[in-house]
Amino acid sequence: MARPRIGLALAGGGPLGAIYEIGALCALDEALQGLDLNALDGYVGVSAGAFIAAGLANGIAPRELCRSFIEDEAAGDDLFDASLLMRPAWREYARRLATLPALLAHAGLRCALDRRSLLSALEPLGRALPTGIFSGAAMEAQLRRTFARPGRSNDFRRLARKLVVVATDLDSGAAARFGTPGLDHVPISQAVLASAALPGLYPPVEIEGRSYVDGALKKTLHARLLLDDGVDLLLCLNPLVPFDSAGEGIPRLVDGGLPLVLSQTFRALIHSRMELGMGGYARSHPDVDILLFEPDQQDPQMFLANTFSVALRRVVAEHAYQQTRAMLRSRRGTLGARLARHGVTLDDAVLDDAHRHLVEPRPPRSRALRALRRLDEVLDDLEHKIQLYAQTT
Repeated sequence: MARPRIGLALAGGGPLGAIYEIGALCALDEALQGLDLNALDGYVGVSAGAFIAAGLANGIAPRELCRSFIEDEAAGDDLFDASLLMRPAWREYARRLATLPALLAHAGLRCALDRRSLLSALEPLGRALPTGIFSGAAMEAQLRRTFARPGRSNDFRRLARKLVVVATDLDSGAAARFGTPGLDHVPISQAVLASAALPGLYPPVEIEGRSYVDGALKKTLHARLLLDDGVDLLLCLNPLVPFDSAGEGIPRLVDGGLPLVLSQTFRALIHSRMELGMGGYARSHPDVDILLFEPDQQDPQMFLANTFSVALRRVVAEHAYQQTRAMLRSRRGTLGARLARHGVTLDDAVLDDAHRHLVEPRPPRSRALRALRRLDEVLDDLEHKIQLYAQTT
């Protein structure tokens, strides 16, 4: 009997998505016996998921990813500095600024000679606006060094496992599947950077004269790349879901202002598209077991998290780890039967261990810090009570 073929598809979601996926993958790695997340038959990653998929395909275990990205405890080139994600795109700013004098002169001529309205004449000035706030150059260099270590590779063709990183060709709108024939010569670090280039935050990534942006613009998971390759079991992780605020003390998301409205809108759009895709996968590949792991839609911690804080990265990763373990426990019967068909079993001892953690809590370093933390908790509680009072009066 042939060995079951198993694949992993990872969606995007920015820093929050990467943190959730690392926490969830650590839980799956420990709870699923007979499954080696570094020895699967194929990986496909989109945006933040591309970082994780490239790491796994290069033999970096989920716990190692956690030490590198979450705990800041990895050594050497494996330590991923989160500040690399927020380096200003100075080169892009300078390049666009250099075009401003010519654009101003052109606008003045249009206004004077063509007798156009001022608003119409100023339209070309939009070309002087930067295409992104942050630069990905330092991030790509970090990935290049990480994949250059012994036993790893920055070349798709030299990996022992299939890896596909999906970006979007800006000029055609087509999906670019780096790692497949014709695009497998592009360095993995460049492909990952292109896949994660969210328009507005990061400039498009130029590769061989083409401009590439975030791969999630086309599809959320791109799981068909593995399904058509003949996998028998496909594990899918999607970190972003729309938030259902019912019963959570947040009666209307609009009260949270523009950031919450935009977040909910973006999540609802990509999740509805993913649901359509999952339905299509089930119809086109009925013999494949497709298992989707994602946060609970009534989980405010995954919706409201500020992942730019090192301390909160640990909290969110631990939360994702524990929530994934809880989900595995609650679906133990149905999941166990489907996994068993592929030689994978649930480890009940791991799932039922109430003392198991992803990261150990860090106690405050001094009495003053403990007092400040307690004060912060009291103020949060007071703010919550004031909001509740305001809603009932």
